[in-house]
Amino acid sequence: MAERGRETLRHGPMKPFGLTNSHQLDMKAYAVVQLRQDNKLGTLFNMVGFQTKLKHADQVRIFRTIPGLEKAEFARLGGVHRNTFLNSPKLLDATLRLHAALRLRFAGQITGCEGYVESAAIGLLAGRFAAAERLGEAVSLPPPTTAHGALLGHITGGHIDTIDAGPRSFQPMNVNFGLFPPLTRLPTRSPDGERLRGPAKTMAKRRALTQRALTDLDCWISGEAFPEAAE
Repeated sequence: MAERGRETLRHGPMKPFGLTNSHQLDMKAYAVVQLRQDNKLGTLFNMVGFQTKLKHADQVRIFRTIPGLEKAEFARLGGVHRNTFLNSPKLLDATLRLHAALRLRFAGQITGCEGYVESAAIGLLAGRFAAAERLGEAVSLPPPTTAHGALLGHITGGHIDTIDAGPRSFQPMNVNFGLFPPLTRLPTRSPDGERLRGPAKTMAKRRALTQRALTDLDCWISGEAFPEAAE
């Protein structure tokens, strides 16, 4: 990530947005390090998102320059982890079955999703699809306007095959608003009639996408028909 530019990390693992310092409310952090408690005693913390190719000595040297970590004891240093996954758009069908052996289904991170919630969601769908097939029932795919449907669509064929620069391989992804089908009509004004601009417009769009998703998900769960372009 760091190779993509000097500002990359502070828009990823070191993203400071939305965080405040209770001791200095008027000061905004340039970047932050997230610490996750890893044991019950509270003596071991994980530095979130700090996988690195650096040698251990260099990691210690650099980490000690971070305010608050000058005298930290490092129980274990980071390393880049390998994420093994299938080329799912080519190998799996819409219900996560292997084209070459339809009796096999895949679920979780190996299908090409990122994140605990996403992996569990794809596992849930695989279980529903397998149960429906076993019971002789019609397999119902979640609407593409929902988080489940959008993520499933990315995994089984909704990714971008090519870009202007040439072919791009399938890559795992967390669920995000970019995977959702666009709204037919974008919100332009707030409930009080004020014209939306900047962050307010973005938030209004996300609320509209979320409301559409919840409505379509309820229809899917109840077995009712849902309009693909529902708002």
